[in-house]
Amino acid sequence: MAKSKSPVPAFLKDLIDARSPTGAEYEAQAVLDKYLKPAADVYEKDAMGNRIATLNPKGNPTLMLAGHMDELGLIVRYVDDNGFVYFDVLGGHDNVMISGRRVTVLNKQGDVSGVTGKRAIHLMSPEDRKKVPQIHQMWIDIGAKSRDEALERISIGDPVVYQHGFELIHGTVGASRAFDNKSGCYVVSEALRRLADSKKKLTAKVVSVATTQEEIGTRGAVTSSYAVNPDLGIAVDVGHATDHPDCEPKKYGKQTLGGGPIIGRGPNINPFMFERLVECAEKQNIPYQVECEPRPTGTDARAIQMARAGVAAAVVSIPLRYMHTPSEVVDLADVENTVKLIVAFAQSLKKGERGVW
Repeated sequence: MAKSKSPVPAFLKDLIDARSPTGAEYEAQAVLDKYLKPAADVYEKDAMGNRIATLNPKGNPTLMLAGHMDELGLIVRYVDDNGFVYFDVLGGHDNVMISGRRVTVLNKQGDVSGVTGKRAIHLMSPEDRKKVPQIHQMWIDIGAKSRDEALERISIGDPVVYQHGFELIHGTVGASRAFDNKSGCYVVSEALRRLADSKKKLTAKVVSVATTQEEIGTRGAVTSSYAVNPDLGIAVDVGHATDHPDCEPKKYGKQTLGGGPIIGRGPNINPFMFERLVECAEKQNIPYQVECEPRPTGTDARAIQMARAGVAAAVVSIPLRYMHTPSEVVDLADVENTVKLIVAFAQSLKKGERGVW
């Protein structure tokens, strides 16, 4: 595939720009249909909204790559008599971050702009100022004068996203909403595209899955990993870069922005998978970091590992600062190195390797 002259690949930028709150991943699906489908030998959609791209369908073993396309969002729950819109959350939000944001309500008749509001600090008691607002104490202001006027423009159940687009801060460091997990979705999809373009013979069957509904329980991965029935599986997601103030490495480990992909190690990660990923990184001179994962991870790997009779699973994470906020930060060099690592891993597989230990 032709490489973009910009430090931001066009495929990744289009995925970031796509609004895809959990359960309403339409725009991300369209981007994947455009970029990923032409590279695949087989391209499938399913009832969960997953996009499943297969390369070398008669290969052995079967390697599944998973990166979720959904992002955090809000969902319209109620409209009061004055036209203020109350909401619930899609995924795990920090309530401190929600108010004062420009948002877009994704209505089938067209986008509706709004602002998340709450009582101003000037109108709070000293005790109230110390409290984190609950969801029902915030609302979306779309400029409506009444419930009827609001409901002419929006509907109960409409998804909502933050209006925080992509921006390069400095060099290859960028900020945007939804790097979790448009960056991981891009990695597994771009890895398949590069494998399709590579002249190196591929032994494995590689299935890249852009999953849905990860933010509410890895739901797309549950069904797709059952359907794919892989021997080996890698979930590519974002991980915490802990190199910022107020983050104690004794509690959270030390992972740095720009330090390369983070390879997980622990019960959710098969030993063969971990060792092969490290081996590939070292052979390709790809910088990498190791993070301990003492329990099932909060990624698609938890679903992949437990599919059918069990799958040799791994987690590779892209270092990210300020996870689950409207402005997440990644280094695009880490994204590129993660693509290279996944490609090298897929190309390293030999017939019959299944991660049995």
